[in-house]
Amino acid sequence: MQVQVLKQQQVIRLFKFNTGQDDYGIMFMDDFLIQVKSAKKRMETKHSQDAAAVFDWFTKHVLTCYFDVGISYRQLEGLLSQSGESVKDKHVSLLINGGLLVRKLADPTSYWFSIPNVGSLLKYLTQGRKELLSFLNRQRYKEMLMSSLEKRRLRMSQLDIRFHIRDLIGLGHLCTVNTPAGLLIRVARD
Repeated sequence: MQVQVLKQQQVIRLFKFNTGQDDYGIMFMDDFLIQVKSAKKRMETKHSQDAAAVFDWFTKHVLTCYFDVGISYRQLEGLLSQSGESVKDKHVSLLINGGLLVRKLADPTSYWFSIPNVGSLLKYLTQGRKELLSFLNRQRYKEMLMSSLEKRRLRMSQLDIRFHIRDLIGLGHLCTVNTPAGLLIRVARD
């Protein structure tokens, strides 16, 4: 409930990540607007300033009144055209190339709002999850003490193993058991 209020007050922005799971991210709106400005600067160096004006339209007409994690092409076109300019596919392509929109896999005429350059983070997130679960599944009882597990380094992720442990506990893939020897991390039984 509080998240919805913060969204409506434009304090935060929610993002749906394309990780194959039901993953969402939350970012402060001020931080996201900084990302939009830097994406605009990157696009101005590659394209004309007239073309990069779509980033201003996006900030003024889309981000201020549309709070969902995804948007259809028609809705996006309608909101962007409030700028008084005619919206073309090249404008939407600039937003995609700037990393602010990602096509939905199920519906190519719809988009997820996105954080520029979030791809490497999502790559480390998914690969770290796989590697940690694979490692624990190879253990005899599919469990290991937290103290021993924290000493391991993941090869496929630059994120700390403690991050992945907490992430997988939150997803319900791992569970914890208090033992006299310390906290035990166990693969959850389906």
